[in-house]
Amino acid sequence: MSRPVIEGLIDRANQFAELPSREILTHLKGITVFNLFFENSTRTRVSFDLAARKIGASVVNVPVSTSSIKKGESLLDTAVTLNAMHPDILVMRHHNSGASLMLSRHVDAAVVNAGDGRHEHPTQALLDALTIKRRLGQITGLKIAICGDIANSRVARSNIHLLSTLGAEIRLVSPSTLLPAGISNMGVECHHDLMEGIEGVDIVMLLRLQTERMQGTETPSQREFFHLFGLDAAKLSEAAPNALIMHPGPMNRGVEIDSALADDVERSLITMQVDMGVAVRMACLEAVAARRQEGTG
Repeated sequence: MSRPVIEGLIDRANQFAELPSREILTHLKGITVFNLFFENSTRTRVSFDLAARKIGASVVNVPVSTSSIKKGESLLDTAVTLNAMHPDILVMRHHNSGASLMLSRHVDAAVVNAGDGRHEHPTQALLDALTIKRRLGQITGLKIAICGDIANSRVARSNIHLLSTLGAEIRLVSPSTLLPAGISNMGVECHHDLMEGIEGVDIVMLLRLQTERMQGTETPSQREFFHLFGLDAAKLSEAAPNALIMHPGPMNRGVEIDSALADDVERSLITMQVDMGVAVRMACLEAVAARRQEGTG
């Protein structure tokens, strides 16, 4: 996405975030949204569900775990089946990178990527940007360290692209085994020492250790990982005064972050990130529906 498109979505999401929590809009009345989650998800699935309902769309949560997909039906056959029901928007999470793009080529509906493999999680990056903007007023010029399991993180890739586009300086902090080759080509600084990597930064963004994607040799024990790369108050003192903490969740307390820091309402934006997710997804669904009505999406 270009900077004007990103800023337009963030500004619209900011308007939605100002609405009373119980207010229900109707301008997507008649639009049908199918939620298709091939991976377990709580916050993202519920957030898309709530966002669609708050702008008046009809929502169908496709029960993947009990569907024909579990009987051997391919993703393409599933796409044909769903297409026959004429949804307007498919929101999909899938464990394979590129699955959303592939599906979009075989259905008439617009497809929103809710996370694909290790590739991208664009609405997470948008809600992170909205969270930062509402707390600090701007993103341009900020120093942001993304720390932890970079190799297996779709959140990292989307945030590198989006926050860099908005003018932030991005550093990556990770064990060498969890830092993909060539990622410095995305214009980021890479560090293998947490204290060095977060020195003077305005925001420390932590990532979950995705052990389900690992082969078993990428990390030391969880205790050793916390000792070297887990964030606690002593390590955070290397960052800028009043530096803020983010985590896309679900977080492992005592592994990626000390529990006291996660619950520190003065420094932690973690709950605010979840809150902004609904507003961002309202803006995205609205934009996608508008493009379909214009015949361009």
